[in-house]
Amino acid sequence: MSADLLGKSALVTGASRGIGFGVAAELLRRGANVVVTARKVDALEKAAEELRGLGHPGEVVAVAGNSGDAEARAEQVGAAVARFGSLDVLINNTGINPVYGSLMEADLEAVRKIFDVNVVAALGYVQEAYRAWMGEHGGAVVNVASVAGLRSTGVIAAYGASKAALIRLTEELAWQLGPKIRVNAVAPGVIKTKFADALYSADEEAAAAVYPMKRLGSPEDVASLIGFLASDESSWITGTTIKVDGGLLATGGI
Repeated sequence: MSADLLGKSALVTGASRGIGFGVAAELLRRGANVVVTARKVDALEKAAEELRGLGHPGEVVAVAGNSGDAEARAEQVGAAVARFGSLDVLINNTGINPVYGSLMEADLEAVRKIFDVNVVAALGYVQEAYRAWMGEHGGAVVNVASVAGLRSTGVIAAYGASKAALIRLTEELAWQLGPKIRVNAVAPGVIKTKFADALYSADEEAAAAVYPMKRLGSPEDVASLIGFLASDESSWITGTTIKVDGGLLATGGI
């Protein structure tokens, strides 16, 4: 176990599975206390129990709620400060993608929901964290974007546009909130999670073949990078989006 986050507290959204769960585990490994959030109570409580069973010294608190709900965001941020006395790290991981295919056929209400959850809610969490703790004491924010926010896909276009907006939001926030608060983003390729199942499950070997590393990513691949960005090891890094994509964008494709 590393101890670089010992005594600090973190909030990880969308943490009942996949990347969010992996990030929560990594922050615990680094010594942090962690508040985990997700929309579904039962799944979140199960995830929290699994995290507690990892044997790391940090505490885990589960606070369910919809990230698109301002009251839920305030409750989750408030829980971190009330229980642990601080909120030093915020990981905006929650994301949705109910729209596939041509934008000309996209349901605009679904597109609005994508942007509301993937972009507006992320800003809402930062605002809450700023008011509750970080504005006075500082901290680190990491937004989970996507390679789809860096290059067009033609398949998950609305999702990609929302992640491009999140990347720009990251840069704006880094400029406005420095030097006390660092804000960075990560841009994963396809990660083997339930969320991304439609992108690889039909033929995982073919999906992985386009990557120079010849495999898809794991939640741990992303989590280790986020742990670094959340820690003082990255104290002079802000406003940056780091690809964690197995070399995919280096090939010129997506």
